[in-house]
Amino acid sequence: MKRKLFTVFVAFIVLTLILAGCGDAPAETGTITLATTTSTEDSGLLDFILPVFTEETGWDIRVVSVGTGAALQLGRDGEADVLLVHARTEEDRFVAEGYAQRRHDVMYNDFVVVGPSDGPIAHNQDVAYTFTAILEQNLPFISRGDNSGTHIRELQIWEQLGLVPEDNNGYMEVGQGMGATLGMAVELDAFTLSDRATWLSYPDVGNLIIVCEGGDLLLNPYGVMVVASTQYPAGAQAFIDWITSPSTQELIAVFGVEEFGQPLFFPQA
Repeated sequence: MKRKLFTVFVAFIVLTLILAGCGDAPAETGTITLATTTSTEDSGLLDFILPVFTEETGWDIRVVSVGTGAALQLGRDGEADVLLVHARTEEDRFVAEGYAQRRHDVMYNDFVVVGPSDGPIAHNQDVAYTFTAILEQNLPFISRGDNSGTHIRELQIWEQLGLVPEDNNGYMEVGQGMGATLGMAVELDAFTLSDRATWLSYPDVGNLIIVCEGGDLLLNPYGVMVVASTQYPAGAQAFIDWITSPSTQELIAVFGVEEFGQPLFFPQA
């Protein structure tokens, strides 16, 4: 009888330990794929913040840095778990098509038009004047031509101003990321549209300066979305929650201040 009671007691203890262990089971972790723009990569922002994400959440993250159009296509093809991009009209279409439930504001900066310091366009805040002068004077302009957020915004500006960029003999589409496009503009002493973060962090801008900045047409908001087809919804949502949290927004706000005297991105979550 005593042996039977002892056996029951031991079984009870083992069962209790098992149940306690189940309650302390580690949270799901793994590796999620972030498809994002070249500007977040080239500016150094991702190297600055992503190690904190892994440390705080336990999730590893693989970055695919492409233009916004290509990043959205990766989401449509189920080859990314979460997107961080900057083409609002295309992001809204992505959600409307059912590839994500919603878009979340993350941050913003702005676009700038850069060109030769000794060229015919002086620094100004008139986008219409700047683009019209580039077109009418056949000034060399390097377009990314890669369906990125920057390229999409450039085309929107031409269209909104009623201008056809191909009417400019000096207009050239190169199908490259922002860094490579800036490199070609430096080499050819040409004009181009750049996000400010990549411009400030580019190592050698040669003879180029900012010739136009400011105004609503040059605002550059970034959004983040969980891809509906993700195999890691917990990890993707963890990234959304993390990048829009107050602590990460503070990290974004200070990025670039020490090196450039100004933030490269402004928190907007």
